[in-house]
This record gives sequence, C-alpha cells and structure tokens, in this order.
Amino acid sequence: MFFRTSHLPRRVRPLGAAVLALGLAAVTGCSGDAGSGDGTVKVGLVASLSGTYEPVGTELRDGFKLYLDTHGGKLGGREVELIVADEGDGPPTAVPAATKLVKKDKVDVLTGLVGGGSVNAVLPLVQQAKIPLLGSNARPPVKDLEYVWTTSFLSDEPGRAIAPYIKEKVDGPVYAIGPDYQGGYDELRGFTDEFKRVKGKLANPGGKTTWTPFPKTTNFMPYFAEIAKTDAKAVYCFYAGKAAIDFAKQYAQSDIADLPLYTAFVTEGSVLQAQGPAAEDIYSVLNYAPDLDNEANRTFAADWTAAHDTLPTTYAMASYDAAAVLDKSIADAAAKGEVTPQTINKAIAGLGQIDSPRGAWEFGDKAHSPVQTWYLRQVRPDGSRLSNVMVQDLATLGS
Repeated sequence: MFFRTSHLPRRVRPLGAAVLALGLAAVTGCSGDAGSGDGTVKVGLVASLSGTYEPVGTELRDGFKLYLDTHGGKLGGREVELIVADEGDGPPTAVPAATKLVKKDKVDVLTGLVGGGSVNAVLPLVQQAKIPLLGSNARPPVKDLEYVWTTSFLSDEPGRAIAPYIKEKVDGPVYAIGPDYQGGYDELRGFTDEFKRVKGKLANPGGKTTWTPFPKTTNFMPYFAEIAKTDAKAVYCFYAGKAAIDFAKQYAQSDIADLPLYTAFVTEGSVLQAQGPAAEDIYSVLNYAPDLDNEANRTFAADWTAAHDTLPTTYAMASYDAAAVLDKSIADAAAKGEVTPQTINKAIAGLGQIDSPRGAWEFGDKAHSPVQTWYLRQVRPDGSRLSNVMVQDLATLGS
C-alpha cells in the first residue's frame, strides 16, 4: 500500500469563485488507466483536514486507511496508492483539491467528501472525467447518478427517520435549528417535512427553521435565549465537528437546558469526549452505533479501538465501508477483464449486499445510496467513557 497526503496548506483561506471555475475548466477527458501499467489502483480521498469539520474529515481518512491496514494494503487483490487531499470548509478548497487528484495524480476513483456543497461542486469534475465518486458522508440529491454513489446516506434521511419518534414522545411543539449551508438545509428539511407530515408542530416563529451562519457561529447563547421565549417542548438540530462542541456545551448551560435535545451528529465522533458531561442524555439518530451486536462490527470496533483508543463512529464506518465496496468491485472488474474507472463503476452497480458494521445493506437503484436501518442512540456512560448507546431501531430508509 502506498499512502501519501496531497492537500492544500493546513489553514487555507477560502479561494475565489474564479479559481473554482478555473479548476473545473481544466478537466477534460478521463483519468489515467487503473494500475498505471503495474496493477496499482489510485484512490483519491478528499476530506476536511482543516476548518470546522476537521474532526469529521480525519475520521473519514482514518476509516478508509483502517480497512487497507487490515487487508494487506490491497483492494480487489491490487496494490493501492491512497492520495489524501484537504477539502477544507467547502467548495472553494474542495474543487481545486479534487481537480489535482484527477488531473495531476490521475486517480481511478474519488472517495470521502464531508460537505454536501462540496459534493455538488465536484460533480462536474466527476462527470467530465468519467470516474466513480464513492462518497462516504451525507450526500444531497443528485440528478445524474451514473458515476455517483455514497456509502453513508442522503442528507435528509436522519431527520426523516427520527421525526415520527419525536412526534410520539414530545407533548408539544419542537424547535428546529441548524447551520445555513447545503448540509444543514438538507438535514433540517428532512426533519421538518416529515414532522409536518405526521402532524407535528414547529415552535419556531412562523413555523420556519432557524439558521445560524456557517462557519462563523460559535456563540449559540442568543439563539437559546430566543428558543426560551417560545413554547418549545424539545429541540431538534444538526451540527457536527467543532460547532457541535460549542452547541452542546452551551446548551447545557443555557435557559433551555431542561428541554430534551434530539440531534443528528451533535454527539458523533471525537467531539463527544470534548463535550464531556454536557452531552449526557442527548438523543441522536444515525445509521450506526458502536455497540451494535454483529460480527462485522465486533471486528471493526476492536480494530478501530486498538488503533485509535476511541470508540468508532459513523464517519469512520462509512469510509471503511467505501473501501469494502471498492475491494469487492475491483475484484469483480479484474475477474471480468480490465480494471479501469469505468469497469470499477460498473462493478459497483452490480454489487449485492455489503456485510457492514452497521448491519447488512445494499445500494438502492434510484439514489445509489444505502438501503439501511436507522437507530436511536442516547449518550450514556460506558465504563469510563461516554458513548452513543443504541436504544432502538427507528426505520429502514433508502431507494
């Protein structure tokens, strides 16, 4: 296995729209043939290694690398060169990073991508180059899916999965709040649309979600003060990375600390230990919990904990699964002939069930995203640590 990092300087300032456009204009034709004549497959992983979502991007990188480390550095029997690039806080840094991977490094497949806005911005690059984009975090809806897949989920699914449960458990209106960028819009839309469908009422003035400026918002206290003025009986939100730490800690110190908090992602990942006691009892919805009882998860959780001395997360799991998908698809492509970006993509389309730490899943034909179970978790002590403990199944979504 070859592993190298090819990314922009660590604290990159957002680049202008002109640079973004030039990055796309530079892409013509396809990437190089898989293997570069020696059987090596090049995988480009784009993830946030700086900025607000650095904790998420780091786990995407490490989840993929864990699979390689535990499978002899090979995928589908081929040596792998993994090239990692920095997504930063979104499109202005994600597009140049991905463009370099495709044009200069000539990768055979792209994976990773933390932000929904980054996914949308990179799509023209993928479509022009005709290489598979196997995303490993939440993805917005995409019209042209020929080369687009995700091993994580569609961005609106967490909210859709938990909304009926919240309607059943909360006796009164619920306040919805999230960050004002593509991922936030998708996540909160999933909740509010489904919550309204099941006859739930929002406590927000005018029944409209409250948006916090992204990535600028670090002080949530003024927003909590506004929530306290409403008749809210609970709060639903989506935040991740460093913003999630600020949100959870300040929530516990606010005038609404006694309101039940339901979330997607707020307590997921390394942020949980940083949040400390402030995170206890918070409910969350995700497609994975570290205590799921199946053989694949026991192996994954043990390997992850041995390597990182922390509990595994959905970010690491989905990226680990992206490597598993490539392992199977590259082997299938090789068995049928030449391994190229196009034959890898065709093989992904023909895969059946993936034996995953989250439980078995498969790609849906309509959305190229997993058909999978969603779980309700609650932050509880697990020995000397806090953990997102699985409470119950919520729903099976995907198409």
